[in-house]
Amino acid sequence: MSTEKHALVAFGANLNFCDLSPKSTILAAIAELGRVGLPVVKLSNLYQTPCFPAGAGPDYVNAAAVVTLRHFSAAADILACLHTVEAKFGRERVQRWGMRSLDIDLLAIGESVLPDRETYLKWKNLPAEDQRRLAPDQLILPHPRLAERAFVLVPLHDVAPDWRHPLSGLTVTQMLAALPAQDRAEVVPLPSAD
Repeated sequence: MSTEKHALVAFGANLNFCDLSPKSTILAAIAELGRVGLPVVKLSNLYQTPCFPAGAGPDYVNAAAVVTLRHFSAAADILACLHTVEAKFGRERVQRWGMRSLDIDLLAIGESVLPDRETYLKWKNLPAEDQRRLAPDQLILPHPRLAERAFVLVPLHDVAPDWRHPLSGLTVTQMLAALPAQDRAEVVPLPSAD
């Protein structure tokens, strides 16, 4: 059995980057992750999902992956690497939850809770009206909104259905089943033609 550490990441894009469609951008970013030392060992299907929040722009292409942490141990270094790849594909952090050419979210690193349980719970339980306007000044893991978003859980179920949230104890399969059927139904496999 492998002793390599792994992280779970999610991809999203709804704007073209140069001549690349969102689907092509995500696939190119996955290849780039391998070049910068975060090789993808499992990749989900690609999915089309409505823009979140509703009406904020074109539909998204979403995916999830398991990456190997061969060359990284600190979560901040992993996140910096993901941000470097995002920037290479035109990501600009202008508006929270805005349209983007590429978004790569670090969802979880094994059973880590960062920076600590209390801070995680503060951000997880943030009132809905504050979620759009406030952003943490440090990395929070697992991603505080992980269990609420079908566009994350449906692809994540492809690659890590048995991953268990270190605080809730729920698996990805259980978190996905707890979402409203309508939310799950809105996340549809992307047609193979781009």
